[in-house]
Amino acid sequence: MLKLFASTAYGSHHLTPAIRSNPVNSLLFKSLTQLTGWNRSTYELGLRAFSSESDSDTKSSAAIVSTKPCLDDCLTVIALPLPHKPLIPGFYMPIYVKDPEVLAALQESRRQQSPYAGAFLLKDDASSDSSSSSETENILEKLKGKELLNRIHEVGTLAQISSIKGEQVILIGHRRLRITEMVTEDPLTVKVDHLKEKPYDKDDDVIKATYFEVMSTLRDVLSTTSLWRDQVRTYTKACPPRLWHCLRHIGDFNYQKLADFGAGISGANKHQNQGVLEELDVHKRLELTLELVKKEVEINKIQESIAKTVEEKFRGERHRILLKEQLKAIKTELGVETDAKSALSEKFRGRIDPIKDKIPEHVLKVIEEELKKMQLLEASSSEYYVTSNYLDWLTVLPWGNSSDENFDVSRAEKILDEDHYGLSDVKERILEFIAVGRLRGTSQGKIICLSGPPGVGKTSIGRSIARALDRKFFRFSVGGLSDVAEIKGHRRTYIGAMPGKMVQCLKSVGTENPLVLIDEIDKLGVRCHNGDPASAMLELLDPEQNANFLDHYLDVTIDLSKVLFVCTANVIDTIPGPLLDRMEVISLAGYITEEKVQIARDYLEKTAQRDCGINPEQVDVSDAALLFLIEKYCREAGVRNLQKHIEKIFRKIALKLVRKGASLEVPENSDDVTDAEDSKSLAKTDLESPETSAEGPTVLTDELATGDSTERKTEQSLVVAETVEKFMIDESNLADYVGKPVFHAEKIYEQTPVGVVMGLAWTSMGGSTLYIETTSVEEGEGKGGLHITGRLGVVMKESAEIAHTVARRIMLEKEAENQFFAKSKLHLHVPAGATPKDGPSAGSTMITSLLSLAMKKPVRKDLAMTGEVTLTGRILAVGGVKEKTIAAKRSGVKVIIFPEANRRDYDELAENVKERLDVHFVDEYDQIFELAFGYDH
Repeated sequence: MLKLFASTAYGSHHLTPAIRSNPVNSLLFKSLTQLTGWNRSTYELGLRAFSSESDSDTKSSAAIVSTKPCLDDCLTVIALPLPHKPLIPGFYMPIYVKDPEVLAALQESRRQQSPYAGAFLLKDDASSDSSSSSETENILEKLKGKELLNRIHEVGTLAQISSIKGEQVILIGHRRLRITEMVTEDPLTVKVDHLKEKPYDKDDDVIKATYFEVMSTLRDVLSTTSLWRDQVRTYTKACPPRLWHCLRHIGDFNYQKLADFGAGISGANKHQNQGVLEELDVHKRLELTLELVKKEVEINKIQESIAKTVEEKFRGERHRILLKEQLKAIKTELGVETDAKSALSEKFRGRIDPIKDKIPEHVLKVIEEELKKMQLLEASSSEYYVTSNYLDWLTVLPWGNSSDENFDVSRAEKILDEDHYGLSDVKERILEFIAVGRLRGTSQGKIICLSGPPGVGKTSIGRSIARALDRKFFRFSVGGLSDVAEIKGHRRTYIGAMPGKMVQCLKSVGTENPLVLIDEIDKLGVRCHNGDPASAMLELLDPEQNANFLDHYLDVTIDLSKVLFVCTANVIDTIPGPLLDRMEVISLAGYITEEKVQIARDYLEKTAQRDCGINPEQVDVSDAALLFLIEKYCREAGVRNLQKHIEKIFRKIALKLVRKGASLEVPENSDDVTDAEDSKSLAKTDLESPETSAEGPTVLTDELATGDSTERKTEQSLVVAETVEKFMIDESNLADYVGKPVFHAEKIYEQTPVGVVMGLAWTSMGGSTLYIETTSVEEGEGKGGLHITGRLGVVMKESAEIAHTVARRIMLEKEAENQFFAKSKLHLHVPAGATPKDGPSAGSTMITSLLSLAMKKPVRKDLAMTGEVTLTGRILAVGGVKEKTIAAKRSGVKVIIFPEANRRDYDELAENVKERLDVHFVDEYDQIFELAFGYDH
């Protein structure tokens, strides 16, 4: 095969008939094209050097040039740098010459019948390792003269210039050269010596063996490599004979040509190929080539192994899929199993057939349409998934399925009393609601809103109502909810679309008439880009609209009029007006101290004991301890914080029980029989004590009789926990369990000083007392004025200004000669400055504080008041009467002043709240003046 290349230097008549007739289809050239990575266009250009021109009278630029000059006479050549790979003798290579001077010199050489040049590999440098091909070409263009000479290898190849087309030059390698000296710099012309192989013995056994091994390996590579084999099949129709013919001609190569051929077709890098080019020892060159082709063999084996593994993997997967499809077809044919689409349709029809008469007509029509549509869709399409999911929601809803309600008022009252202590007004309203439902036969049409501070039992009351009515209970919180889709559902076109909370509720409970608790409705999110959730709640809660509630996902109206909605809120001020208008508000003001003590005894203490695994006989919490705990630690209106503190007490007691019980465990070591007997006696003695659980002796006797050490250890710990001494919790040791007191007495002054008056305030945590203090800063003519501090809101600041004006008028009426307000700069302060304060109920207290300072007369020490004052002295009604009454009673106040308009609110309070209180109702400030200072008209 190498002879075919070498013969081109002496004319095309030396080519074989196959190559002369159709060189493009030559097997050898096609194979080498694929091995060396050259493209088809450059390959065809190179083949023109091998085409015969003897039958044509005209010659083109692509025709082979005359070869009259002898190769040995080519001692001065133009040096052409090769950036990527050296040119091996017997192979061709296309290069691109962008330098016009070099290109012109090459064309001139061809015209002068000297079509030869020197091809030398460019050396690597630090920048070329990471440079791209285009960057290498740009660097190559800038190299001239000596710089270029220093950058190329001195050993290269004498190359025939086969053709020049534009910037593309086709070179055919012939002999090895070595640069001796430079002749010209631009273009780089050098003198060269022709290198000859070192003499070798053809009959040497080692060389022969190496030669045959290289030849055998090349045949293996050419016959087994799929890439070369596929390319040969592409260009030949009779693959096996032609391929064997190609491989058979390798045996015609001599030693040195076989070494060059193997190196040229290998995928070795340029340094390895340059090493083969520079090697003049034929035996060593054969060894280098053998190493390269052996690497090709190994690479081919790895490639075939990877291909085989991947093929087996996919073949097994395809086989498994085929078997599954066959099994499915067999089951369908036998009627054992239907396809997924039919099974899904049957499931949906199985849901709606028993209740077809209860499903509304418009809903039934949509279900039938969607079932027909699903049969026409492909199971793998996204529309099929959307339709099946839609049908699943439509058919799973409890159409016409309602739970039987229980309107037994006595039973409901018993359940409410079991679950909650106090709250008599709330319980009465719920019983009224149930009684009306019994007379009407249904309890729909009302939206109850339970309003009160945290921890007063709003959510648990909702659960009790559901239990009393025998309705299913569902709770969801709307606190912070800002997306309307959570209420009204998403459109089905969206990815991951879901119905709203009410549809999810109906699916969860399985009935049309559950009790739905909408928690934290006062904390509903504000209007944003996702819509206004408060407006969306209107359709849900309005009894006139929710009979035809439209969920965006279902897109059919559903009847929610049978659902009983109970909402909870801490304050009703933040609930939008249109939404609040649809609710019936039931206020839960909180618990007084006596109620908290009773709740702690009857509910919280028992729950904590059960949760901590403690018997009631082991702990005794005194009433004084509970009272101290409520007054100094848990002053809130609710009992949630009280529950946490009681649980904390019992957890610490549980830890002490376990620690003491661990020291009394019976040892497992047989050597400690005496100690075990002593422990047994000790346990028995403790069990006989009056404070021991009745089940203690039985458990201990059983454990000592058994041989199972693991169970003995576990139950002994329980027994010991039951046999230790009883824990007494009283006011003296309460701090050991819950820490130091959090609150101190709200009554700061035993005797109220001049200018200080106690007021009553309402907060979201319940009622509280607060002092209003006034003092004089400086006096003098024209100094009259008022400065206000204490983080007061706009309303309280205006109340202070009104109070200042009214106090000056009253002072002018009572003591005309008193010029205190005209000459004094006053400072009014409300303590606890870190807490924001605002509300229309402090006017009367501020006036009383200013008058006390002006008259230098203190008010009664057990007096507290509330009420807003107008400029004319009228007292306006206030809110939170129960909370303020509880706060006053907690602070030891005996005399309370309320506006006359709040008399009815006070009369509705429980008797235990009103006892030991002297309450006065006023509608003019003059009445407060008399009660506070004891003046008579």
